[in-house]
Amino acid sequence: MLNEWLDWTLDGAPPRALSGTLPSGRYTLHAPGVLELVPSACTTVDTDQAHACVFSAAIHGNETAPVELIGELLCAIEAGTVRLGAPLLIILGNLPALRAGARFIDTNLNRLFQRDLDAHGDEPDRARELMAQVDAFYARHPSLTPLHYDLHTAIRESLYPRFAVAPYAAASTRSAQWRFLAGAGIQAVLHQHQHSWTFSHYGKHYHGAQAFTLELGRVAAFGHNDLAALAPMLALLSALSQGEPPAEAPASEMAFFQVEHELMRHSINFHLCFADAIPNFTAFAPGTRLAHDASAGDTVVTHTPLHVVFPNAQVEIGARAALLVAPAPPPETKTKVE
Repeated sequence: MLNEWLDWTLDGAPPRALSGTLPSGRYTLHAPGVLELVPSACTTVDTDQAHACVFSAAIHGNETAPVELIGELLCAIEAGTVRLGAPLLIILGNLPALRAGARFIDTNLNRLFQRDLDAHGDEPDRARELMAQVDAFYARHPSLTPLHYDLHTAIRESLYPRFAVAPYAAASTRSAQWRFLAGAGIQAVLHQHQHSWTFSHYGKHYHGAQAFTLELGRVAAFGHNDLAALAPMLALLSALSQGEPPAEAPASEMAFFQVEHELMRHSINFHLCFADAIPNFTAFAPGTRLAHDASAGDTVVTHTPLHVVFPNAQVEIGARAALLVAPAPPPETKTKVE
């Protein structure tokens, strides 16, 4: 199963069969980079505990640690050491970029997950395909709570190497999710302040999913990732795959932040006013000039310190060049899983 899916995904080699059996269920190859796994008919899925799980990676093609992490999960399922107790949809997103080891080919796939998308090209077409696959998967499992973990790695170092981005949407986040993330080694949470049209936002906004973008360290080439540091995250993915309660830790062990402002690039003449090596979550004092844009002018920190996350001066014109965030209180959580 794993080898055929990866061959089809990376090399375009058609599989001998589009479906088959596993020690604890069945798999279906829906498309290159799209694999569904469902527990055996004889397995009763606990609808109070299990989720309909979407695990995605390689939405940016140069972010390899999540691909290796999902590979380890699939190997364990195929070997029978992880037994399916919940349906899974496994997605590798930007396949040309993954083959090229590039963040994207023409445009950032992780800004395109919007149902009225009218852009044309390979990446917009892939966004539409992935949205349709997610829609169909959740429709096949309507009795289960939808969940989507979109796994990434960051371009630069971070004061919190493993952090979650909680998309903005009307759907609420269950308090157990914060404890699951803390138990999986997530160190910080960043709350978005508006619709962002990322892949995790899609599931939360359109399907009410428990959804996060999970940043799991820094970008590295295949074979150069520290997967030992991600062992707690693999344990979380494995527990969700089995429909079992994951390990928990108090949400208060994580730092929480709220986006205050999106710093946008408006012109060709744009630059950030700090060193490229500045880690994510670095704080800047009031009065600090953060960026200059020939069209928009200077961006200056005003009344309270702000932390910079995802700074990138090389984004396309009209795209986000950084998030400016401030500390926020942790959410109130209950002592038991809902």
